[in-house]
Amino acid sequence: MEIHKEILDTFPGLSVAENDIGPLSITEKSPRLSALRDEIISLVQERYTLEQVKDEPLFRAYRDFFWKVGVDPTKTRPASEALVRRILAGKPLPAINTAVDAYNLASIRTGIPLAAFDADTLAGDLHMRFAEKGEEFLGIGMATPVMLHKNQVVLADGHEIVAIYPYRDSDATKITLATKKVHIVACGVPDVDRETVRAACGLAAGYLEEYASGVR
Repeated sequence: MEIHKEILDTFPGLSVAENDIGPLSITEKSPRLSALRDEIISLVQERYTLEQVKDEPLFRAYRDFFWKVGVDPTKTRPASEALVRRILAGKPLPAINTAVDAYNLASIRTGIPLAAFDADTLAGDLHMRFAEKGEEFLGIGMATPVMLHKNQVVLADGHEIVAIYPYRDSDATKITLATKKVHIVACGVPDVDRETVRAACGLAAGYLEEYASGVR
């Protein structure tokens, strides 16, 4: 992925890790994946309390990044933190399909937000840049596109914006039961070391291989 100079100048230390995983055979659910989910839920409940989450250094690094790009992290939380909070609040994790559920579990386990796309819907390589005035974005679950502001960080392919970094993926490139290959991006921010980001990408790839019938 090309990270534009303006991004690196503004956010020194930001890094990403990415990988393509496939061919996949995605299903709605898997008993083995459900067992992994239960294991990770138990680990989260042992490691955190709701009161402690906001002070976890890893989550705080993402909250700090959100403030810098104009996003209130008390209203729009980093994805990994939001999933951990759901567990601690006794709420069920979202169940989408074996691929999405698998990489969500990797995000929970590592604390690193993960973006993922149907690789066959992407137009060329991704690049990270600032949004331009007037650009619109339709994310997963959105009824209508939102207008982006200039200091928002986005991922784009050769055709369109595919994610608001690091918390919302595009509806046009989302993973479905028909997806055969996933492009995964582990989303780093300043003060999160590269090895942690790479490890999250590797774990997500491993979970996809194990639970969505993928091969690297």
